[in-house]
Amino acid sequence: MKMTSSEGTTPAPKPSEFKNASRIQESLSAGAERRALLWLAKHMPSWVNSDHLTILGFVSMLLVGAGYAFARWNQAGLMLATFFLALNWFGDSLDGTLARVRNCQRPRYGFYVDHIVDSFGALFLMTGLGISGYADWRIAMGMLVAFLMLSIEVYLAVYTIGAFHLSFWKFGPTELRILLAMANTALWFRGNFRVPGTHHSLFDVGGTVGIVGMGAMLVFATITHTRGLYREETHRST
Repeated sequence: MKMTSSEGTTPAPKPSEFKNASRIQESLSAGAERRALLWLAKHMPSWVNSDHLTILGFVSMLLVGAGYAFARWNQAGLMLATFFLALNWFGDSLDGTLARVRNCQRPRYGFYVDHIVDSFGALFLMTGLGISGYADWRIAMGMLVAFLMLSIEVYLAVYTIGAFHLSFWKFGPTELRILLAMANTALWFRGNFRVPGTHHSLFDVGGTVGIVGMGAMLVFATITHTRGLYREETHRST
């Protein structure tokens, strides 16, 4: 049974005590994306706010999953998924930039909502892929588990070391969207072909690489952060 603050635990910080984590974004597309988002934010109509964009990103990712599911019966679903991936980028990437440009940030609310939406979005995406027939459902679920495990590590790092990694090894959400769009286009023109030299589909090979990559990122980040925290807090206690 958990102890209440009156029984000796540290009281929760007041809203005024909340501190933003340092944002670390070093993906391949980061520079160009940052400039594009700033331009879009400065030219966004005044009636559009960050909540509208977050909702757009959420609904778009739901429709990405629906597009992939529809692709099981009609290849047009692949192009629908690509279109909604672009809309998801627009909403999901621009909401925070718009808040910063307009100086109307809500850091706790924004962080929580944005990332719980990302978790649901990953569920929609991978479920749609599993239904599509273009990816083995076991690989799709493996990607979902790997993504959620990596997300847990990122959020723990935000809390414990105050650093928010938006990308790993030059790869972030935008790069993932681009790769998915490229794969959708290839499948649209060539059908569900097998990768040369294998008996596996394009998404199966790509998904396996994604699982291994996210797993490696998770292990590397876990070891790095654990060693850093151990050294810092051991040094303090001596």
